[in-house]
Amino acid sequence: MSRTLIRGIGEFFTGDLAAPVAPVRALAIADGRIAALDPDPAGHWDLVIDAAGSAVVPGLIDGHVHPVAGEWTPTQDAIGWVGNYLHGGTTSMLSAGELHTPGLDYENLSADLVTSLAEVTAATVGRMRPAGVKLAAGTALLVPGMTEAHFDRLAAAGARLVKFLFYPLTANPAEARNYVRWSRERGILSKVHTGGVSRSGLSQVCGFEILSWLKPDIAAHISGGPIPMSDADLDRVIDETDFALEICSSGNYGSTLRAVRRLAERGRLDRLTLGTDTPGGTGVIPRGMWRNILFLASVCGLSPGQAIAIATGNTGRAHKLEEGVLAPGRPADLAICGPVEGSAGTTLADAVAHGDLPGISHVFIDGVAVVSGRSRQTPPSRLRPVMQCCTRP
Repeated sequence: MSRTLIRGIGEFFTGDLAAPVAPVRALAIADGRIAALDPDPAGHWDLVIDAAGSAVVPGLIDGHVHPVAGEWTPTQDAIGWVGNYLHGGTTSMLSAGELHTPGLDYENLSADLVTSLAEVTAATVGRMRPAGVKLAAGTALLVPGMTEAHFDRLAAAGARLVKFLFYPLTANPAEARNYVRWSRERGILSKVHTGGVSRSGLSQVCGFEILSWLKPDIAAHISGGPIPMSDADLDRVIDETDFALEICSSGNYGSTLRAVRRLAERGRLDRLTLGTDTPGGTGVIPRGMWRNILFLASVCGLSPGQAIAIATGNTGRAHKLEEGVLAPGRPADLAICGPVEGSAGTTLADAVAHGDLPGISHVFIDGVAVVSGRSRQTPPSRLRPVMQCCTRP
């Protein structure tokens, strides 16, 4: 069993919104999981990292991506996007539908087609863990005429989500509610596109009226993806519903500010989750999840710890993941990072509160260092962690 010790931690972000920071100075990793916080340093360690005062944060969880085939995205004709997001600190991703598959005719989708596409994607992209990132793929784009047998197939394929995007919700409310129920009965979460039409131009406008009766598990990009619902609808969704609410970096900044402030005023930041809604028309954004965190902390008035917890523990919990919180027994998905030379303040918290991107030196997934020494997507941290081989009693 491989054992790793990270010591010399200057700041520790838990990912738990209820207690987002803790005075932890060391952590132990064993068999891919957090073994202990502030462990006894004596004993045998296969790997020791002196964090040199750097911060440790949970790996970021992007709750809204659009994969197609491995690390290729046809919407931006780019290869390697998943690995680039990993170097931006993202360790887990959840597909919001593989709708950019070449040749997919949005106006002629059938129940068997969308189910088969989800099965194939789950068995390929979802199985391969591109660049080492935990990517939950195989999210079916719901269409009329699906039966419980289709949802049985999705469950057998290991699907974690289904998505209302092109589905005509106003024409089929009873069927749509059945889809939400059938999904839950099989342990599958439902997500719905909200706001104005998507880049395809074929999605339905979705605001409070639909969400009030549909009651999905997660309302996607409530502040725009890319077009938000009306301010009045946004306020009512926050005030009169209780499901998880997602904000994406592809959205409207003003609506994001409105939503975050309103949730904070009502003490309901626990509902808030984050994603990028990329790759797509917004592009490929390796640092998109950090951009979300920086906006929440430097513009919306949240503490750095709260913003990081929303991007990790909140998003993980909403999607029923183990990942997102750094506590004994949880997966050892984390990043070591610090302020960049020239950024505001002397700590990561100071930099994030100012809106400054951190410098990432290491990223771990299941206790394995998949980025080591320097991220290729961020400037270097002015704090330089040192990796050692091992120690013995």
